[in-house]
Amino acid sequence: MGRFSIPKLGILLLCCLAAVSEATYAKYKDPKQPVDVRIEDLMSRMTLAEKIGQMTQIERSVATPDVMKKECLSGRGSVPAIKATPETCIKMVNTIQKDSLSTRLQIPMIYGIDAVHGHNNVYKATIFPHNVGLGVTRDPQLIKKIGDATALKVRATGIFYVFAPCIAVCRDPRWGRCYESYSEDHKIVQLMTEIIPGLLGDIPGNSKKGVPFVSGK
Repeated sequence: MGRFSIPKLGILLLCCLAAVSEATYAKYKDPKQPVDVRIEDLMSRMTLAEKIGQMTQIERSVATPDVMKKECLSGRGSVPAIKATPETCIKMVNTIQKDSLSTRLQIPMIYGIDAVHGHNNVYKATIFPHNVGLGVTRDPQLIKKIGDATALKVRATGIFYVFAPCIAVCRDPRWGRCYESYSEDHKIVQLMTEIIPGLLGDIPGNSKKGVPFVSGK
């Protein structure tokens, strides 16, 4: 029976480890790589179905484990249960995220929720007047505080993205969502966009221009 010497066995083991390491390394997972390099690498690995899935927004109620595992989908939220508590929301989001990370490319899911005037999908959350009422205040600093409070509630339920604000300038009440417009006067609507730094946090002065600020609150 042939024998391996210890040095040869060690070299063989190192070669195997190197092969495994090379096989599992993916540039898109490497935070040290430039963003454009990571994107190009990821896109080159994706099937057509996966690319379509990444551009698809589905409703929470159909975000089953099978759906999330077959394709890489984004989600938006209705209530996970009647009188949904923060704990219920966190469990739901974590479950969907776990299913997303079990996909072939392990692309995380972006879960968004309607929190236009407070985190209204969560039981006992603070609800503020709708935008048409807030616009009447003409008070951008108040609006910023409302954004800050909403962000705090949303993050407390494990969600990092809201479908807000609505900065439409509604001038025809026949449009069914005029209540989401701060005013028919675009100057007032511009003032009310102070809710954005309320939701995101103030952008640091040294923040890189042309790159979305996503590291705030």
